[in-house]
Amino acid sequence: MTELYHLIPNLIDMITDIRPDSITSRTIYQTNLIKAVLFGFAQGQSLSEHRASQSAIIHILSGEATITLGADIHEVYAGAWLYMTPNLAHSVIAKSSLVMLLFLLPKES
Repeated sequence: MTELYHLIPNLIDMITDIRPDSITSRTIYQTNLIKAVLFGFAQGQSLSEHRASQSAIIHILSGEATITLGADIHEVYAGAWLYMTPNLAHSVIAKSSLVMLLFLLPKES
């Protein structure tokens, strides 16, 4: 890593073993402007409905999931990308082994 950039050649390689009945998370990058967290979900695992106090972006890297955003339910697959405003109720259920990247953005002042 240099001060000018941070390169990760393959994010999926960073989640090498998703154990049954588990969720793995790893912060892969963090500054005062952004936090990037890589998640690996075993099939059937979920993050129950919750809210974040800051804006967030989810990028599905592999697998399938059901994501609830407010009252809307979406079936998403590898390649899906979504932006959420602060305090939006949301949940994630892994329909298969799932790898997703979460970006937490700074709180607006």
